[in-house]
Amino acid sequence: MATIKVRGHEFNAFNPNDSSSRKAVQLINNIKNNLKQIGVDKESVNVNLESFVIKKVQVSVSWYFDGHYLYYSYNKGSFIENLYVASKVIELELNALLKGEISQDDFTRHFTEDDDIELKRKEARELLGVEENSKDWELIHNKYKILAKEHHPDLGGNLEKFKAINNAHKMLKRELV
Repeated sequence: MATIKVRGHEFNAFNPNDSSSRKAVQLINNIKNNLKQIGVDKESVNVNLESFVIKKVQVSVSWYFDGHYLYYSYNKGSFIENLYVASKVIELELNALLKGEISQDDFTRHFTEDDDIELKRKEARELLGVEENSKDWELIHNKYKILAKEHHPDLGGNLEKFKAINNAHKMLKRELV
């Protein structure tokens, strides 16, 4: 079976034969049950649910933990594939936390996002000169390299513009790699 790598975790790819609304509900319940292990109330976990699960739609999961607003989104395939990836990433990060492999601060940092993260990602794509919905990491990375070289302060470029380009690249890397 094929595997995928997301956020440093490698796991089996989603089986398209499992594409159903019932499977989507199971994955959402899996996310809520996993987060319950660290005291997150199931009612405070927000996950968008699409009725047409094979439609290409981003999945967003948000919850509050230890006074922090935590968030994870994924958008590379169909809704059900994205939901599966979100479920696996959250599960694997939680397991690492529960086993003591990462600290509570690390866990929080891995999922801390601003409330306006989607707007910031859109602005980052604009700054790097790629389409608003581009998920092509190679294209984004290549545009970044060109702009970083053009605006590098050691080569006479603007330091503030260079910093903005680096921050945009880091933000999109966190989303896509």
